[in-house]
Amino acid sequence: MPSVIVDCAIYQDGRRAEGPEDFSDALEAARAEGHSFLWLGLHEPTEEEFGRVSSEFGLHPLAVEDALKAHQRPKLEVYDDSLFVVLKPITYDDAAGAISPSELMIFLGDSFVVTVRHGEASPLAAVRRRLEHEPDVLRHGPTAVLYAVGDAVVDHYIEVAAELQVDLEELEAEVFAPSRGGDSNNTAAAIYAFKREVLEFRRATNPLVEPMLRLQNPGVPFVHDEARPFFRDVGDHLTRANESVEGLDRLLSDILSAHLAQMGVRQNDDMRKISAWAALAAVPTLIAGVYGMNFEHMPELKWSWGYYGILLLMVVIELLLYRTFKRRGWL
Repeated sequence: MPSVIVDCAIYQDGRRAEGPEDFSDALEAARAEGHSFLWLGLHEPTEEEFGRVSSEFGLHPLAVEDALKAHQRPKLEVYDDSLFVVLKPITYDDAAGAISPSELMIFLGDSFVVTVRHGEASPLAAVRRRLEHEPDVLRHGPTAVLYAVGDAVVDHYIEVAAELQVDLEELEAEVFAPSRGGDSNNTAAAIYAFKREVLEFRRATNPLVEPMLRLQNPGVPFVHDEARPFFRDVGDHLTRANESVEGLDRLLSDILSAHLAQMGVRQNDDMRKISAWAALAAVPTLIAGVYGMNFEHMPELKWSWGYYGILLLMVVIELLLYRTFKRRGWL
């Protein structure tokens, strides 16, 4: 178990207290003392390792199964002996332009909080340090932990949305640059890749709206009614994050449509140029073909200056066609 236990501590009256190293004994001590609770943090436990935790804390088998398998949508589920919350923290690699989601499961019950982390993106360490310096907040028990973790996750959503907005502006400038090379396929691929990252972002933020609404309303067990305004604040931040994501998605769709329209215009320009050059090549070919038919009785065959005259005619016609196409923007 030490390999998966990130931290295990008893908090009494908002302050970290000395307690047994074994989490079973620590849970008994927290329940025996007033105004105390145990916060146990785990990182990617196996089924065997988490089995002991679930039996000691009385966790529901369905919630345990979700915590072990991961790949869950953000949600809130209420069981008889605990409250189960799933969050999806994310990290954004600006250099690679990729969003990496993680999963964070939170169990709230009688005098305990159990957090299970999958992946590397997690605010738990920073949240624990911050709460340990704010005993007035931590004094509210497991509800304070749930609020602080949710607030940290949602606030990071807003930061990631701002970073995505900056990258999207750079992509927009690239698409609408006055002079562009033949990298249309690469640009379309970049837009689609960016759209996939935004979709990954939406998978983390959109499903969290319903759990936050439930936490704002009374009747959720193991959550103090006094905490409802704080969860309402988290819900407001989540709304901002969702609005930013929706705006990014709409703008990406507009940029993609504009890029496809640019490609269509560019293809039409190319076809006009090809047609103009084909017309320039067709005139001398036609004249040469007529006088290359090898008939004996053809006009102008006996002219001494006929060859030079035909060449001059070809040149004059070519110059007139070139000037006409150039003036119309076909060349």
